[in-house]
Amino acid sequence: MRLHRLSITAFGPFGATQEVDFDALSSAGLFLLHGPTGAGKTSVLDAVCFALYGAVPGARQSPGASLRSDHAPADLPTEVQLELTVGGRRLEVTRSPAQPRPKKRGDGFTLEKAQSRLRGHDPERGWQALSKSHQEIGEELTRLIGMSRDQFCQVVLLPQGDFARFLRSDAEARGKLLGRLFDTRRFAAVEERLAELRRGGEARVTAADERILALAQRIAQAAGPAGAEATPIAARPGEPGLAEAVLEWAAVARSTARERLDIAHRVLTGAEGRQRTARHALDTERELARLQERYEETVRRAAALEERRPEHDRCQEELERARKADRVAPALELREEAELAHRRADAALDRARAQLPSDLADAGPDQLAELERRFRQELGGLESARRAEARSAGIDGERERLERESRADDATVRDADAWLAGWDAVHAGLRERIATAQEAATRAERLAGLLAPARRRLEAARRRDALADELLAAGETLAEARERALDAHESWLGLRERRLRDIAAELAAGLVDGTPCTVCGSAEHPAPATEGDGHVDRATEETALTAHRRAEETRARAEQALGLVRERHATAHAEARDAAADGSSAAAVADGEAQGAPGPSVDELRDTVDRLAAEHAAEHLLAAGTHAAREALDAAEREHADRLELRQEAERRAAARTSRREALDREQTALHDELAAVRGASGSVAAHADRLTRRVELLAEAAEAVRAERDAARRRKEADDRLSDAAFRAGFDTPEAAAATLLDAAAQRDLQHRIDAWQAEAAAVADRRAERDAREAAEQPAARPSAAQGAFETAEWLLREASSALAAADQRCGELTRLSRQAADEVRRLGPVRQEYERVARLAGLAAGTSADNERKMRLEAYVLAARLEQVAAAATARLQRMSSGRYTLVHSDARTGGRRAGLGLHVVDAWTGSERDTATLSGGETFFASLALALGLADVVTEEAGGVRLDTLFIDEGFGSLDDQTLDEVLDVLDSLRERDRSVGIVSHVADLRRRIPVRLEVVKERQGSSVRHRL
Repeated sequence: MRLHRLSITAFGPFGATQEVDFDALSSAGLFLLHGPTGAGKTSVLDAVCFALYGAVPGARQSPGASLRSDHAPADLPTEVQLELTVGGRRLEVTRSPAQPRPKKRGDGFTLEKAQSRLRGHDPERGWQALSKSHQEIGEELTRLIGMSRDQFCQVVLLPQGDFARFLRSDAEARGKLLGRLFDTRRFAAVEERLAELRRGGEARVTAADERILALAQRIAQAAGPAGAEATPIAARPGEPGLAEAVLEWAAVARSTARERLDIAHRVLTGAEGRQRTARHALDTERELARLQERYEETVRRAAALEERRPEHDRCQEELERARKADRVAPALELREEAELAHRRADAALDRARAQLPSDLADAGPDQLAELERRFRQELGGLESARRAEARSAGIDGERERLERESRADDATVRDADAWLAGWDAVHAGLRERIATAQEAATRAERLAGLLAPARRRLEAARRRDALADELLAAGETLAEARERALDAHESWLGLRERRLRDIAAELAAGLVDGTPCTVCGSAEHPAPATEGDGHVDRATEETALTAHRRAEETRARAEQALGLVRERHATAHAEARDAAADGSSAAAVADGEAQGAPGPSVDELRDTVDRLAAEHAAEHLLAAGTHAAREALDAAEREHADRLELRQEAERRAAARTSRREALDREQTALHDELAAVRGASGSVAAHADRLTRRVELLAEAAEAVRAERDAARRRKEADDRLSDAAFRAGFDTPEAAAATLLDAAAQRDLQHRIDAWQAEAAAVADRRAERDAREAAEQPAARPSAAQGAFETAEWLLREASSALAAADQRCGELTRLSRQAADEVRRLGPVRQEYERVARLAGLAAGTSADNERKMRLEAYVLAARLEQVAAAATARLQRMSSGRYTLVHSDARTGGRRAGLGLHVVDAWTGSERDTATLSGGETFFASLALALGLADVVTEEAGGVRLDTLFIDEGFGSLDDQTLDEVLDVLDSLRERDRSVGIVSHVADLRRRIPVRLEVVKERQGSSVRHRL
C-alpha cells in the first residue's frame, strides 16, 4: 500500500484546504513530519486513518468529539480526500463526517449526514466512480488493505507511546493488544465452546444421576417395609459412585421382597384349605335346607290342586260343547254374509229408483235397457255440433284478444303523446344538469388546491405549539448546562492553581537517591520539598478536568439541541404563516416571529380547513353526478326514439285489426244459425250432451240395481237351508242354540290353558311325591345354613387377605424388577455420557488453563498469542541488535510471575552481562529503540498474517528526543534500511536535531486562522 496525495479541508486544526504530496515526500525514502506542539502533526495521520476507515484512531475517537475544525468558515464543509495504490489498484477515497451546515433558506443550521465516495483510476478512461455506500467502501478497502483499523494504527502509524507501555505492561495488557491485532477470537470461541460443552455434559450427567436417584426413590416406595430396612444412599448427583450404590441398594431391596413373597405363598396355601372345608360344610347345610323346603312346598301344592278340581271339570265340559258348535260356524257365517248382501242390494235399488221419473219407478230391467240404448244413439249425433260450438267460442276469444290489443295500443299512443309533449323541457333540463356538474368539478379542483396547503398550515401550527414548549425546556436545559460548565471550569482552574503552587513537592516524590533530578540534574537531593496542607495531586486535577470537559460537552449538546428545536420551531411557524401563499420568504416569517408577530392559531386554521373541506365535499358530491347526468341524457334520447317507433307500430297494428274483426263477425253469424237448430232448449250443445249422458247413466245404474237385488234374495234363501241342515247334524235343536254355544278361538284357548295348567300341576305334584331324598330330608332335624354361612365368610375373608398380601408381594417384586431394570438401563446409558463429559472436561480445563495437565496455567488464546509474541520478538531482535550495537536481544518468556498465568512474558537479554531481565528495566532511550524495533517487528508479523500485503508507507510517532547522537544515528540507519524494499518512512517528531539529519520534511505551522502544511523538499 502506497499513499500518493492527501487533501484535508476544515479537519481538526486545519481551517482551510491543505494538500500533502506523499509522492514528493517519499522520493527520498525518509521524511520528517514536524511542527510545534498542538500544530496538528498527529491530525495528518488521523486524516489518513479517517479516509481509509471512516474513523480516527481509538484513543482520539472520544464520545462527543467533533472532527470539524473550529477555524473553518461556516460554509466550508469538512472533507478528507486520499489517493493511494493498494492491491495493484489506484483509488481515491473521499469522506465527510456528519456536520452542521447553514440552511439554504433562513437562518440556523441543519445536520448534514456523513458521506463517502470511492473512485478508481483506469489508464484509458481516467477516474471512474465506484461507490457511494459507507458499507461497500469500508468492506472494499478493508479487503484490499487486509487489516482492521486497530491493526492499521499499530502497523502503519506505529504509535511509540503504545509500544513503550507494551514493553512495561503485564501479561493481561499485552494479551488485549495482541488479541486485537491478530484476531484470536476464534481461539477464545474454542475455549468458550469447550466450556459450554463441559457445562452441557455436566448438566446431562447430573440430569442422568437425578433420574437414577428418582428411580431409587421409586424403588424405595415400591419396596415398602423392605426399603426402610436398607441402608440409605449417601452419594449425590454428579458423584462417580452414585450409580453403583443405587444398583447395590436395589439388589438388596429385591432380595428382601422375594423372601416376603415366599412367606405370602405359604400363608395363602393354608387359607385356601380352610376355605374349601368351610365351603363344603356350607353346601351341605344349604342342600338339606333346600330339600326340606321342597317337601313342604309339595304338600302345599297337592292341597291347592284338590281345591281347584270342580272348576277343572266345568271347563272340560264347556270346551267340548264349544268344539261341537264350531262345526255349525261356517254355515252361520255364510247366512250372515248373504243377509248383509241382500240388504245392501235392496238399498241400492231404492236409491236408483228414486232418481228415475215416476212412470219408470216399477219398470223392469229390459225396459230400462231399451231406453238407455235410444239415448246413446242420440248422444252420438252431437259431435259436429260440438266442433261448431268450440269454433264459435274461439272466435269470441280472438275478438276479446283483438279488443285487448286495441286498448293496449291506444294506451301506448296516449302515453307516448303525453311523454313527447314534455320532451323539450326534459332535454333542456338534462343539458343544464351536465353543465352544472362540470362547473362544480372546476370549483372542487380549485378548493382541493386550497385545502392541501391549509391542512399543511394546520399541521405546522400544531407542531409550532408543541415545539414552543420544547423550546422553553431546551432553553432551561442550556442555562443549567452553562451554569454547571462554568462551575466545573472554575473548580478545575482552582485545583490547577493549587497543584502548580505545590508542584515541587509532587516532583520531589519521584526523586531516587543516585538518580539525576529531572529539573536540576543533580544526583543528590538534600532537601526535597514536602506536600503542604490541601495539596492537590495530578489525579484530582485530571478528575476535575474530565468533569469540566464533560460539562462543556453537555453544554455543547444542549446548545445544539436548542438550535435544532429553534430551527424546527421557526420552520413550523413559517409553514403555519403560509409563507408561500403570502409571497414572503421563510426568513421574513422568522423575523416576524422574532419580533413577536403571532401566527394564526390552531383553532382558526382548523375552522378554515373544516370550511374548505365542507365546501370541497359539497362541490365534489355535485361534480360526481356528471357521469350520471350524461347517462340520463343518453337514456332520455334513446327513450324518445323508442316512443316514436312504438306509436308508429301501434297505428299499423290498429289498421290490421279492423280487417280481421270484420272477417270474424261474418264467420260467427253463420255458426250461430247452425247451433240454434241443434241446442234446442239447452243453453249450449255441451249442456244438451251432458243432460243426455246423465240420463244414460241413471238408466244403466237402475237396471243393474234390479238385477243385483234379485240375485241377493236367491243367495239368502240358499244360506238358510244350509244352516238348518248343519245344526241338526251337530246335535243342536235349532240354529239359534248352536249360535248361543259357539265360542271364539280366544275363549277356547283360555279354557284349554286352564285345563292344561291343572293337569300339569297334578303331574308335577305326583312326581315330587315320588322323590325319596326329599322324604328322607323331611325326617331329619331342621337345617342351620346361617351358621355355616358365617364360618364360610370368615374363611373367605382370611383367603382374600392372604391373596391380597400375595398379590402385593408379587406386584412389589415385579415393580422392583422393572425399576431395577430401568435403573440398570440408565446406568448403561450414563456410561458413554460420563466418559464424554470427562473427556470434554479435561479438554476444557486444559484450554482454560485450570487443568493440572496444564503446568503453566496458559489459556488456549494466550498460548496462540504467545506463539505470535515469539514471532514478533524474533522479528524485532533483528533490528534491535543493530540499534543497540548488538547488545540487546528480545526473547519471549512463558514463565509465571506471582499467581498470574504464564505465556506473554517479554524479556531482554543483555549481551554485555549475559543476563536476562524484564523490559521494564530499560532506560528511556533504550525503551524507545526497543519499542521501535518491537513496532517494526510487529508490523512485519501482522503484514504477513494479513496475507502479505505490501506496506510502502509507514509513520513513526515521537520518541526520538530520548536518544543520544550515536543511538539516534543507529536508529536512523535502521529506518533508512527500510528504503531497500522501496518503502518510505515518515517520522513524526518535534526534535530539532532531526531537521538537520532529514532534509525532506513536511512542516505543520500553527497559525491563528488554523494550521497549515508546508513541504520542505
